[in-house]
Order: sequence, then structure tokens, then C-alpha cells
Amino acid sequence: MNLRYPHRDKLNAALRNPKCSADFDLLQEAMIAYDEWIAATSSLTTAGRERVGQMVSLLNEYKDFLEVDLIADRGSPFIRRQKGQLKLDNSVLEEFAIQLIHPKIISGLPNFELSIGPNTAFMSLSFMPASIESLSGPPAIVLKRKDQDFALGKVIHYQFSPDEGFNPSETSSGSFCLAVFAAEIKVNYDKTMFQECAGTAARLKQGCPIAKYYALVEYLDMTPEDCRLTEIDNVFLLRRAKRLPAGKRDDASEVRSAHKDNPIQADVIWSFVEEIQAFVQAVWYDPDAALKRGSFV
Repeated sequence: MNLRYPHRDKLNAALRNPKCSADFDLLQEAMIAYDEWIAATSSLTTAGRERVGQMVSLLNEYKDFLEVDLIADRGSPFIRRQKGQLKLDNSVLEEFAIQLIHPKIISGLPNFELSIGPNTAFMSLSFMPASIESLSGPPAIVLKRKDQDFALGKVIHYQFSPDEGFNPSETSSGSFCLAVFAAEIKVNYDKTMFQECAGTAARLKQGCPIAKYYALVEYLDMTPEDCRLTEIDNVFLLRRAKRLPAGKRDDASEVRSAHKDNPIQADVIWSFVEEIQAFVQAVWYDPDAALKRGSFV
């Protein structure tokens, strides 16, 4: 499978970033801890819910060390302020979500290469010819895509041409990731983010009506809303906790308490896994079964 390592990539990018020079030793410690986290997760021999519980325990240990012991306790003002922009925190969950797509957790995975992890996912494809004369040349294609924190799907390659022999001089071609299952991953989740997710979910499902779209959230910064009024399939509150008040967010002891009192919950992660499992096992559409069902869908 085509796996990605978004958190490792962000750590390496920070190590190369001259603005992070004051935190170079700290980031090297983080990289050592990252390697230990990945090694410990990879060495697990369990399966199913037990494996997910152990993975969540290792995840909490790593996030506590990175986000509390290193960044909150010892980080420079720059890295504490810019950790979100550097994606040092939410990229941990992006990589963790990839780890969930494992044959010891999800049964029925296909034997062909899937695209798993952050990707620029397909939204829509349309044709915009400039004039009647342009219809004889390479089709003018407008491809709309959007970055997704987690996407499960397949890379699709296409060619369009007015020439049935696909003469290269008259052919437009390209590729995109068709995300059939996607998730937005947020450390903090407010009303604006919810509305943005709702819009993204609608556009994603316009291009792929069978797609599923979720949000994985650590801390909630809004009043929960009924996502059934949107195209979002669900919002999972991983810590079952609200965001720290503004005056406490820069206090390392408050951040430590927030992590300790509200760790990422294994049962919430398992609920997300069950959504993936049900989707992988489902028949997404079978028109031949309409008469048996007594309905089109």
C-alpha cells in the first residue's frame, strides 16, 4: 500500500527550518521519540480492538512527550506559538490514522495499492472550451481538488481527446486521488472549522457520492451541532474535552493537566475504526439488486 509519513516529514522540515534553530536539540529528541513510537507500534502482535487500545496508549505517551515535555515545557516562544503552523501536533494524528489501515485491524482490505494518508483529493472535473474552434484541440479541463488530512482511496489516471486514436497533440491527460473515505484532523475545532468541513464534505460527495467524510477532533471549541444537517458523517471527539480557556493555553502546567485528565480515548478511536470497517465491507452500490431491495438505493 502507498503509505505516507506526514509527522516524520514535519519533524524533518522543522529540523531544516532556520527559524527553528533555537529548538534544534529539542526537535532531535522528538525525532528519537518518534522512531521509538513507530518501532513500538510496529512490534505489536495483537489484533482488533486490543491492538487499537495498545496503539492509543503509545500514541498518548508520544503526544504527551512531544507536546508537553518538549514543546510546552522547554520549547522556545517561536515553536510554542507556531507549532500549529508547523503542523507538529496534528500531523501526529494524521500518521496515527494511517496506522489504523492495517490487516490486523481492518479486515477485507483489497490486495491492490491504496492511497492512504494526507492527499489532495478529487472534488470535481469540468470542461471549459474557449470557443467553438477549440473543440478540435485538447479538451480544456478544470480539475478541482482539495487537501485532506486523511484520505483512503485510489489514484485515477485519465485521458480526454476529440481524436479516437488519442493523438498526443489533441489529448489532455492527468491524474488525481479519488478519496472514498476522508477525515479532517484538528487539534482544536471551532464553529468556523465545522462550517468549512461541511462545505468540503458536500464538494467531496458531489464528485464521489458514495464517499464518507469525518472530523477527528482533540479539543472542542464550539457548541456541538447535529452534523446530520450537513454532509459530514460524524465528528469524533477524541479526548471528550473542551479547549483550554485562552488564559491557560500558554501555561505548561495547564497543558500537562489537560493531557493527563483527558487522554485520547481508545473507545472513540475504535468507533472511528468501526466506521472504516463497515465502509470497507459494504457494497457501495448495486443496481442489479434494486428489484430485491424494492428500491433504487
